[in-house]
Amino acid sequence: MNASWKSPSDVKSTFANASILKNGRVIFNIKGNSYRLVSRINYEKEWLFIRFIGTHQDYDKIDANTI
Repeated sequence: MNASWKSPSDVKSTFANASILKNGRVIFNIKGNSYRLVSRINYEKEWLFIRFIGTHQDYDKIDANTI
């Protein structure tokens, strides 16, 4: 997929189920929320950093704002 997100609202328009957190953090649900991907997006440079990928159970053990 090729995307050009300039703001969190751009992410939400592409992925309505994404959760927007502070400091550029975005959580994507994968496979019906069985898995979670935590990312940090630098909107200015158009970079996405993957901070965590795991099951929903593993996600419950982390702090998505600091990982």
